Amino acid sequence: MIHRVMAGASTAGRLGGVLNRTWLNRLLMAGALALAAAAPLQLSERLQMLLLAALVGVGGVLLLMQAPRLGLVGLVLVALTVPSPRLPGGLNVAVLLLGLLVGLWLFDMAVRRRQIKLFDSPMTRPLLVMVAAAALAFVAGQLAWFPTAPHAPLDSQLGGLAIYVLSAGAFLLVGHQFEDPRWLARLTWAFLALGALFIGGWLLPGVDRLTRPLFQFGATANSMLWLWIVTLALSQALFNEKLERPARAALLGLALATLFVAFVINGEWKSGYLPAFVAVGVLVALRSPKAALLMALVGPVLAIYISSQAIASDEYSYSTRLDAWIIVLTMVRESPILGFGPANYYWYTPLFPIRGYAVQFNSHNQYVDIVAQTGLVGLAAFLWFMGSVAVAAWRLRRRAPPGFARAYIYGALAGVAGMLAAGVLVDWILPFVYNIGLNGYRGSMLGWLFLGGVMGIERMVQRQAAATVDEEARIDIAKER
Repeated sequence: MIHRVMAGASTAGRLGGVLNRTWLNRLLMAGALALAAAAPLQLSERLQMLLLAALVGVGGVLLLMQAPRLGLVGLVLVALTVPSPRLPGGLNVAVLLLGLLVGLWLFDMAVRRRQIKLFDSPMTRPLLVMVAAAALAFVAGQLAWFPTAPHAPLDSQLGGLAIYVLSAGAFLLVGHQFEDPRWLARLTWAFLALGALFIGGWLLPGVDRLTRPLFQFGATANSMLWLWIVTLALSQALFNEKLERPARAALLGLALATLFVAFVINGEWKSGYLPAFVAVGVLVALRSPKAALLMALVGPVLAIYISSQAIASDEYSYSTRLDAWIIVLTMVRESPILGFGPANYYWYTPLFPIRGYAVQFNSHNQYVDIVAQTGLVGLAAFLWFMGSVAVAAWRLRRRAPPGFARAYIYGALAGVAGMLAAGVLVDWILPFVYNIGLNGYRGSMLGWLFLGGVMGIERMVQRQAAATVDEEARIDIAKER
């Protein structure tokens, strides 16, 4: 079922009609050609370059309006590889492109379709509540919670709010644009191909000369990249029975190679392998009931051993993070419902010295960050959303068509578990602007994009079920006649 969230105004409807007229498209094309021909005669070299950039930008926007799904596939390539100019606050091309895609999608619904419609899924409401909580927290954040401490700069607060909005937009965008699993498959295979190239740079001699300058640090140093390479590759290898054995073996090899690089070569970085191990455990348990029983017996012991080893290898970092969590949660008593607003608590921390030092610090924990920024309301909405994704995926695991879609659903279940585990380590899911930030968000957005595929498959399954009911009704009517 699809419900109407907001009807378009009559003015927007008239504008949509104008935009669809063929003569306007021709006029724009003729004007662009005439302007390009006249530019060398009338404009300076700098203005010519600006004009060329403007024309390219307009052309790109028109292309994205005509092929938004292609834009989403391209977004993964941009997030992982395209370097960004030095923009304020870590702003980068991938974040701008995601914002553009979300804006064009909303514009298309409001102007061309004359109404904004969102799929009536159990996942939609908690996501909107989470964004609303962030917006209300932004407003509440303008209050003087600690009169002797300044607020975060407005651009930092807006950047923190944008991370919540863009994350919801990424999820909804994939969920509404990729109801055809073929496009979701293209997004997945494109990502895994890039992931294989990235991992190859760690293992194959000479490949690192290509991969080192190609992949951007803000994305590759993000736990979400490593988690979703393992999750998507292994889920397709274990559950996609329509794939040929060589392809499944290659995907299994990619998952194992990623784990080897993360755990053996890059083992000091816990965020690279711990969330991925959680996802692997979920996938193995889903694949085999016997393995699930064995993991229920051995898993807790193994988890305690791995976590204790991780803590022992970096005990000082663990102890200081624990101190930071306690201090930040103590601060939040001043505003437990909506927190202090995006980014603000970082500026309040000098009032609460950590180990005797009055310095600015962040919690290095996703859940503490959410409470500090958006309060208990924001944390409840976030957990509600993640839980709704897990429940939806669990219900779809039998209803999704065999092959890619069903394997993807199993991967999403494991991905939710891995993301929740990653949140304990650092703010990988909703980056804090003074830690992972917008630069690192190019990797964090991957989790929101791939979770959005669950909604896309849910829409497809409901559409197919409705079509089956309609067909059965027609057959019954025909028989009665």
